[in-house]
Amino acid sequence: MNLLDRHILKSVLVTALAAVALFAFLFMAENIIRDLLAKLLTGQLPFLTFWRLVLLLVPFALSYALPLGMLTGALLTLGRLSSDSEITAMRAAGLSVPRIARPALLLGLLGAALALRINFESMPWAKLKYETEFAAAVRANPLSYIKQKTFIREFPGYVVYIGSKDAGSKDGSAVRDIWIWQLDSERRVFRFIRAESGRVDYDETANEFIVTLSNAREEEHDRRAPDDYTQSLRVSTLGEVDPVRLSLARYFGSGTVRQKLPWMTYGELRAEKARLEREPVKPGAEWQRGREVMNVSLTIQDKINWALAVFSFTLVGVPLGIRVSRKETSANLAVAVLLALAYYLFVVVIGWLNPWLRPDLLLWVPNIVLLSLGAWLLGRVDRA
Repeated sequence: MNLLDRHILKSVLVTALAAVALFAFLFMAENIIRDLLAKLLTGQLPFLTFWRLVLLLVPFALSYALPLGMLTGALLTLGRLSSDSEITAMRAAGLSVPRIARPALLLGLLGAALALRINFESMPWAKLKYETEFAAAVRANPLSYIKQKTFIREFPGYVVYIGSKDAGSKDGSAVRDIWIWQLDSERRVFRFIRAESGRVDYDETANEFIVTLSNAREEEHDRRAPDDYTQSLRVSTLGEVDPVRLSLARYFGSGTVRQKLPWMTYGELRAEKARLEREPVKPGAEWQRGREVMNVSLTIQDKINWALAVFSFTLVGVPLGIRVSRKETSANLAVAVLLALAYYLFVVVIGWLNPWLRPDLLLWVPNIVLLSLGAWLLGRVDRA
């Protein structure tokens, strides 16, 4: 590799790394804001755990950011070389456009190999680790979900309000001024309890809060018609009432993490496909079995195609980058962005197709189109 190749390779690499970092951050931002940041700010996640979980999101984001990053790197680098007349000087020295593009295409191949490793090994490991550690982190401090002076509506069948937590309680389980509304299936209130004090304990086996109330006042409507206020209302004042059990399933499920197909390595996917094909099929369940087997094949082909897209986008980005500068317009850059969006959309739509249409094979169509388009554009730019 001569000095010119190293110059082009370094330029594309630096630009692509910056673009990959940007796109990876954008892909990670939703998970960070939706799942992690709020829990960090409310004390539900320790600081170090938060950053460990953020790092575990990186391989997942990279699997989608690499194709766009390489496309951006090729577009910007080749466009800059063309605008500075460096491409013209290279061609005047007898170099063809494919020869000039060789370092960028080599980087695209290396990126595709890296993406293949990420998609089949690093990303599944990191994603499963993320889900497991996230579930363990929130279960380690379940009482942090009890917020003061907030109407908590996530418990199925209940609305809860806690006035304050007792600062003198060592484990934070003692609370004061508790309001609990119990709802029926139509979310109508049929029972209301207000207690001066109480405590909240966590039952890990049942994944529930157990709320024990003291000095409570209870109001109960007719359960058959709780909104009929002509019916008599039963009111009682009690020293203690039966404990109220609040399910935490909506917060973090049962605490177990089920491994999904995208979180499996290549070996695990092959084993899962073999297991499904060995199992006997019940009469009438042929379509469902075919769908399950196809989902595994679709996952394997999807991971391969996302890796190949790194090279496909690079091949398209090289001639488009040269033409963008030459024509002094952003039209070709817009075309590249539209190609990327079309690729993402096509892949999503393919996953919805009937298994008998062989969506696992149709997944190759976008890459075949991109590779053909890139080769045609490269030849056209070389002849210009």
